[in-house]
Amino acid sequence: MSKDTNGYKILTDNRKARYLYDILDTYEAGIELKGTEVKSIRAGRSNLQDGYALLRDGEVWLINVHISPYENTGNFFNHDPRRTRKLLLHRKEINKLIGQVEQKGLTLVPLKMYLKRGRVKVMIGLARGKKLHDKRETIRRRDDARSMQRALKQF
Repeated sequence: MSKDTNGYKILTDNRKARYLYDILDTYEAGIELKGTEVKSIRAGRSNLQDGYALLRDGEVWLINVHISPYENTGNFFNHDPRRTRKLLLHRKEINKLIGQVEQKGLTLVPLKMYLKRGRVKVMIGLARGKKLHDKRETIRRRDDARSMQRALKQF
């Protein structure tokens, strides 16, 4: 968990998504949660790695995001860790996403989960999958940047 410069507290980050996908556009969405889910997320017990968003019946749903059950409550009050959660977006944004996903074959991927003014928000990205040669290029660029930084440190 780290503090961002904009006053956001980043709770979970999906670093692998930037490697696997080209992120074309990002959207901030609220997320419909139960009380124990909020407590568990605040404790840093969530994972965005395998998650994705889906458009169904004019609504956006977050699927396959793991939020661990809260440890300090009984089983009766706890939630299912991988349940489908509704994302809260404006109608205009949803319509724009529907057009992009259906026409261009793009994917919605969760990038970050953070607190903003006490509310849990999810940053979702409109993404296109990278090919193998694109992934190799990303690795090559990252290695070159590291070696340049090392060279600058020595002088």
